[in-house]
Amino acid sequence: MEPLMPPKIRVLIVDDHPVVRAGLTSMLSTKPQLHMLPAASGGAEALTVLEEEQVDVVLLDLKMPGINGIEVLHRLNNRGALPRTIILSSYEMDEDIYRAIQAGARGYLIKDTTQEEILEAIAAVHAGSLHLPRHIAQRISERIGRQELTRRETEILEMLAKGLTNKEIGRVFGISENTARNHVNSIIQKLEVSDRTEAATTAILRGIIQFDH
Repeated sequence: MEPLMPPKIRVLIVDDHPVVRAGLTSMLSTKPQLHMLPAASGGAEALTVLEEEQVDVVLLDLKMPGINGIEVLHRLNNRGALPRTIILSSYEMDEDIYRAIQAGARGYLIKDTTQEEILEAIAAVHAGSLHLPRHIAQRISERIGRQELTRRETEILEMLAKGLTNKEIGRVFGISENTARNHVNSIIQKLEVSDRTEAATTAILRGIIQFDH
C-alpha cells in the first residue's frame, strides 16, 4: 500500500505586475508540494478570491494601486479570516515591514529572494511559524523599541520634509509657533535624531512618510 501524500499547500499570489505574477507562478507551479491558485492582480481581486476559495498561504505585494497589501490584511482581520500571509515586496522600509507584521503577516521577503527561500518561507508559515530574514527581524526588533509618532507628529513631519519653519507649520495647523516647536522636538526625540533635517530624511528613508519631489 502506497503511503498517503500530504495535501498540497494552496498558494495565492497577489501582485499588480503581470510579469511578477507570471514569473512566480511559473517558478512555483513546478513544485509538487504546492497547488497554485490563479493569481490576483490587486487587493480587491484578492479579497474576492479569499472569500470564495480555500487558501493556505498568500504571497502578497504591498505597493498596489487601490487596495494595498496592508489594507488587504486589515480587511481580512476584520472578517476574522486572515490566511497565513507572506509579504513579497520590492521595498525594505522599516515602517512597511512593521505595519505588515502588526497587521498579521507571518513573513516578509524581498522580490529578488531565491526560489529556495520562498519555498522555505511558504513551508514555515504554513506550519505556523514566522519567517523573517535575520536582518529584517533585527530591524523589526529595533522598530518595536522606538516610540510611536502621533498622527499630528506624522503630519508635521511631512511639513518638515517640505522645508516649512515652525511659524509656517503653526499657520498650517492653527497652532502657536511654540506648540509647533514642541511637536518638532518630540519628533526629534522619538526618531532619535539630532535635528529637523535629519528627522525628515530619516522619516522618508524608513517609510514613515511618502515624499514626492
